This record gives sequence, structure tokens and C-alpha cells, in this order.
Amino acid sequence: MQNLEDWYSSGERINVVPAQKEGSEGFNIFCKVEGKGPWLTFLHGFPTCSWDWAKLIPELRNHYKLLLFDFLGFGDSDKPTRHNYSIFEQADITEVLWQHFNVDETTLVAHDYGDTVALELLSRQEDGQLSTKISRVVMLNGGIYVDYQRPLLIQRLLCKPLLGFLISQVLTQSTFKKRFASIFSKSNPILDSELEQYWQVVSLGGGVKITHRVIRYLSERRKYKTRWENSLENSKTSIRFIWGLEDPVSGRSISEQIKQRIPGADFLELPEVGHYPQLEVPDVVREAISE
Repeated sequence: MQNLEDWYSSGERINVVPAQKEGSEGFNIFCKVEGKGPWLTFLHGFPTCSWDWAKLIPELRNHYKLLLFDFLGFGDSDKPTRHNYSIFEQADITEVLWQHFNVDETTLVAHDYGDTVALELLSRQEDGQLSTKISRVVMLNGGIYVDYQRPLLIQRLLCKPLLGFLISQVLTQSTFKKRFASIFSKSNPILDSELEQYWQVVSLGGGVKITHRVIRYLSERRKYKTRWENSLENSKTSIRFIWGLEDPVSGRSISEQIKQRIPGADFLELPEVGHYPQLEVPDVVREAISE
């Protein structure tokens, strides 16, 4: 797995101006493009970054052209402190990046937070509002059925207006590591060296102190659940689900809803895997993407 320093030194920061920000200076978004072949666009989760996909890259870049980037407020992208972060804006940023790199058609590979961005992009495609064609979607663990997700206690507290701000100002490395490690399975625990680098990720550019702002996507999921759940269940685009069942946040409770609401769904269940299948069983995930 490429270490974090090498990951960021091999990419670039691109100035992106979302549609609703036209006329402004926009934001600098960290991006990597590797490989050749059909496009794969990777959408990472909360609270991490594009480095989530590093274990998949060496093989996939031999067969695909890969677009990997950090969402606004994450990783090495800009992290404005007083910004109202939104799933809709992250979808806008994705579209601008597609235009920048001349992506006419792509598969989406999404996880967690990225799942919701993918559903917004699918909604736009169904509405005829997307210039880039999404040919296929691969989704990994995420709270796509908001009534059945189980956020960690610290996530629920971060969503509270004043308390969330206070927690984000005093969140420590040890607390982060303990909570982050808890969403991995016992069979495939995260390495201490990876935990250390993920703390570096969330700390870049003062990112820890805006956690209470970025996590507002949880309330967006509830507010727009009809739009995004309808897109999930009625999309004409092929969707493959790769799901770690030992995920305490969005594991079995979500997988059961997928099977009930989308009969015959293309579903790969991973019984001894937690919230991050791409980190816990990368070979399995890589093969499932390529099939």
C-alpha cells in the first residue's frame, strides 16, 4: 500500500469552481489520475480521503483509468472553516472534475459518504441533468437507508449544534484512533501504522476542527432520503453492492434493507468484514469491481 506521503506527492491540487460558486475563486481539490482504459471514479467516505483506495490501485490501473480525489473539507483538499458543506456541492465538484479530465463515461466506486454523493449523481442522471454518463455503480458500506444506519456515539454528538463544535475543538488523537478502529472487524483490524496516517489525514489543514460542519451530511441524508432512496431503488443503472456485515454503523441493518427493497440486487456479502472492505479485504473488492 502506497504510504500517505507518496500518495499526496504523486497527485495535484486543481482549482474547482462549482456551478453555484461561478465568479468566485473556487476551491483547491486534491486529485490523482492513473492508468489507462475505461474510467473508474472513486468517491471516498467520512472522515477520510482518497487514500482509502490505495490498496486497490496497483492492479486496477493496469486495466482502467482511475480518477481519485479528496472531497472538499477532506484530506488535502481545501477545508474552509465557516463553510456550509453539502452533498450537493460535492456532486457539483465531481461533475467539474469530470469536465476537467474529459470524462464522458465512468463507473462510480463509492463508500460511506461517497455513497450519498453517488446517489445524488444518479438522481441527476435520471433527471437528464448529467453530461457524463454513469455506466455502472459499485457501492461499499454506507448509510444509504438513513433510518437503519447506526452512527457511533461521537458522530451523534458531533451533529448537535453547540456540543458538536466543542467536541471538534478538543478531539484527540487517542479518541480518534479508538473510535475509528472500532468500525473494523476483529478478523481484519486496522494496523497501528495506518491509524497514525489516518490521524494525519483528518488533521491536515485543521480538518479536525471542522468535523462538526462536515458531518452535517447525516442530517442531509434524512432531509433528502426520499430523493436518494428512490434513486437507489429505481435507477436504470446497474448497481453492485459489496457489504461488510460486521460493520457496526451500516452493516447488517442496511444489507437487510437492500435485499428487501431491491429484489435480485447484485449483492456480495462479506460476513467477517467491517466498515472498510477496501482496506480489510482489498483483493476481494478489487476482483468484484473488475467483474
